[in-house]
Amino acid sequence: MLSNTFRHRIKSQLHLQFVLKWLIVAVFVGSLSGSASAVFLLMLDWAKQTRDQYNWLLFFLPLGGVFVAAGYKYFGGLASKGNNLIIEEVQNPSRVITFLMAPLVLFGTIITHVFGGSAGREGTAVQMGATIADQFNFLKKFSEEDRKILLMCGMAAGFSSLFGTPLAGTVFALEIIVIGRLRYEGLLPVLFSALIANYVCDLWPIHHTHYQIGEVPSFNLKNIGWVFLASIFFGFTAMGFSSGMFWLSHQFKRFIENPLLRPLFGGSIVALCIYLLGFKYAGLGIPTIVESFNVQQGLEVFAVKLILTVLTLSAGFKGGEVTPLFFIGATLGSALSLFIPLPLGLLAGLGFVAVFSGATNAPIACSLMGIELFGGDSAIYIVIACFVAYFFSGHTGIYTAQIIGSPKHNLISELKGKRLVELMKWK
Repeated sequence: MLSNTFRHRIKSQLHLQFVLKWLIVAVFVGSLSGSASAVFLLMLDWAKQTRDQYNWLLFFLPLGGVFVAAGYKYFGGLASKGNNLIIEEVQNPSRVITFLMAPLVLFGTIITHVFGGSAGREGTAVQMGATIADQFNFLKKFSEEDRKILLMCGMAAGFSSLFGTPLAGTVFALEIIVIGRLRYEGLLPVLFSALIANYVCDLWPIHHTHYQIGEVPSFNLKNIGWVFLASIFFGFTAMGFSSGMFWLSHQFKRFIENPLLRPLFGGSIVALCIYLLGFKYAGLGIPTIVESFNVQQGLEVFAVKLILTVLTLSAGFKGGEVTPLFFIGATLGSALSLFIPLPLGLLAGLGFVAVFSGATNAPIACSLMGIELFGGDSAIYIVIACFVAYFFSGHTGIYTAQIIGSPKHNLISELKGKRLVELMKWK
């Protein structure tokens, strides 16, 4: 009896020690990452206002890209791998991520946006958060397993504070490392970091964009069928985006060996297209995303944004894929309302998160994000859309370092353990 009681007390003390240890780490990681995201958001606002005021900056996009590429060529090293480097380090820790990754991706993203490139911001925040977190290895040597948790804390902190979605940020960091597997050992530390980062970011003079789905139809088989159909399109679109990114980036490397010339060529095409087609395709495109919830968009809108984003990022510019995926999904959903008898706002909202789900292979995180952004009234439809899009996007994704822990169906179980990069190679 005494021995059982003693063992119980020891286990309780170990649990408490674990919680206190990671709570302290989360306070520092969350505070620093949340502040970094806030500064980043303020800089993005400045970049957008400057670009809107001086449209002629668009013509300097190619030169801006050369500057970004030079920074990575001479100082970046492995940092040029971006989010894939972080995912690889969580899978198999080898070396502490260089602190240069944070300023390089920060200023590379701002340069991309101020000159009008079509890019996002999530990759920047996640990379800054993970980089900041990993520097704590110099203060206290973390074990290999603890370092994995530390990196996921930084990823969650960056994602959570950038979008104002702590639950989605938590699950995102746990879900994207291995497809079909959640890393539950990091659940509490990652949650602590996401919550603190979001809280600290909100203390700064920044604001997160709010979206309104509006009318949500009754839950019945007919509406489920329409949501399922729309989500197939969202999944195929995610597949097209991921495959296009992978293919075009390899073509740039194949035909233009000098990395400084890739953004010069690609940036010139992007600048010309935006000049001819409209400045709404430059930068994040948030005004168009918001508009798509209330005004039906043409089918060409999502297609143009998809092509320009793939071209921008494949050419070597920095930013992220996620906000462009929001744009692509929301405008596609809005356009589908012409054919699918569901409310425009609902379809835009479903596309917003479902294309993101298919491209990141993180259906649970994307479902939570939809609920955090749009409210619980549409939760069932959001979950259906994210899960269906995840399935129909196939074994593709924007994070090619992801390992398949559980294939999307049991007909191809031999894919288990392979990286996406192995499956996405063009024969």
